Amino acid sequence: MQNNNHKKLFLITTVIVLAVVIFCYLFFHNKVSKNNLLVPNENSESSRNEITATSSEIIATSTIISITHMTTPEPLKGLYMTSWVAGTKTMRDHIITIAEKTEINAVVVDLKDYSGRIAYPVDNSTLQSIGSAQKRIPNLKELTNLLHSKHIYVIGRVACFQDPYFATLHPEYAIKTASNTSMIWKDKSGLSWLDPGEQPVWDYLITISNDAYAQGVDEIQFDYTRFPSDGNLKHMYYPSSEGKERSDVINSFWVYVNQHLHGTGPVLSVDLFGLATTAKDDMGIGQIIENALRNFDYVSPMVYPSHFAAHWDGFLDPQAHPYEVIKTSMGNAVERAKVIEISPSKLRPWLQDFGLFGETYGPKQVREQITATNDVGLTSWLLWDPSNVFTIDALLPKNATSTVSLKK
Repeated sequence: MQNNNHKKLFLITTVIVLAVVIFCYLFFHNKVSKNNLLVPNENSESSRNEITATSSEIIATSTIISITHMTTPEPLKGLYMTSWVAGTKTMRDHIITIAEKTEINAVVVDLKDYSGRIAYPVDNSTLQSIGSAQKRIPNLKELTNLLHSKHIYVIGRVACFQDPYFATLHPEYAIKTASNTSMIWKDKSGLSWLDPGEQPVWDYLITISNDAYAQGVDEIQFDYTRFPSDGNLKHMYYPSSEGKERSDVINSFWVYVNQHLHGTGPVLSVDLFGLATTAKDDMGIGQIIENALRNFDYVSPMVYPSHFAAHWDGFLDPQAHPYEVIKTSMGNAVERAKVIEISPSKLRPWLQDFGLFGETYGPKQVREQITATNDVGLTSWLLWDPSNVFTIDALLPKNATSTVSLKK
């Protein structure tokens, strides 16, 4: 009986010792992991310095990912990539293969599109609390690290004022209907917009930009920095911009972005309507190309021939004349840059790699646009294809590109 009691005591003691050992191991292991985890705090100066450094180490789960940034390639030749493609390995690899085999050296990835949803898990606590992030791109750090390893420059596209998600979350910042200012206005596609004059919205976009840069994105490209262009435009009320010149409102946002982001890390660019290259006014949407050139590192007019109206510049069907449309529009943009004594090299047009209205765009049409861009003295361009397929035969082989390097 006594022997059995000793055995029971021994077993109980052994179990207790093992439990204590396991508890101590887990406690100290967890403590060490927490101490080593880099958690950016936007209110901390030291944390801000760590975020904007050109290289830092971030611990994600058990893997250390080194965050690097690339210098902007010159010339830059890029392809558009949706967030869904970026987050799907087989489809993403198709784009990477194009870049590896051709003159392409950059990609424009959707980080926030027309839906208003952020396409990747954010690190910033404010953004986390807003809840606009989805997991289309499972790990942005891994994606930027992969693209950089292939010497591909990463541009993050951020749709600004077309934002149904944030408008629903904060209706006080949304454009309203004129007859009922408590009702959110929607465009012809059923999408709601934010008032471009709301500074809290500007701060939100800047926070997204800083978060993306901290995860390895090299450049932030702002899109939809304008007032709506379709829908019942006479039936709108602006909580902040009512009665103001639209070009002044948009320029104020551009100046604000310039002041708060330049010098903190990301290269800055902006997309413009293609007509901004030739229009004498702001086209009713607030965009004036000279203002954009003064505030951004790069300006990308969307000069898709399909988007110019019939009889523009004398062409019954502008889409059927890709070379002429690009040469006229971008040639005019070059001259306007020179007049205000800003280098035309800031101009980086969006070119068309898709067909509309029965027009087919193949290698000839795509290459003609690139040739026209070069003929007006520009070297950089971006190709847009919403399906992300792209016309490989329109691109030059890899040995025709310039080299790029990582920032140290």
